Amino acid sequence: MDINHVFKFFQWCTIVNGVLLLFTTFVIMLIPNWIYRLHSRCFSLSRENFDLIVYAYLGLFKLFFIFFNLVPYLVLVLMT
Repeated sequence: MDINHVFKFFQWCTIVNGVLLLFTTFVIMLIPNWIYRLHSRCFSLSRENFDLIVYAYLGLFKLFFIFFNLVPYLVLVLMT
């Protein structure tokens, strides 16, 4: 496997996961009540628990995005 293939792989992973992170963040910011109603039909959650779960989800997604996509991509950019 060539370093160029690895570079392109991390480039596209960073783009796709960054767009997905921004999309989910904006959806949760714009229509949180609809998302809560949708999930409360399937699970018995209080609003406070739902907010905590969504906050933890976004935080973990952001951490995983930074450590597993953005940092390796930036290292490859600095190497080339």
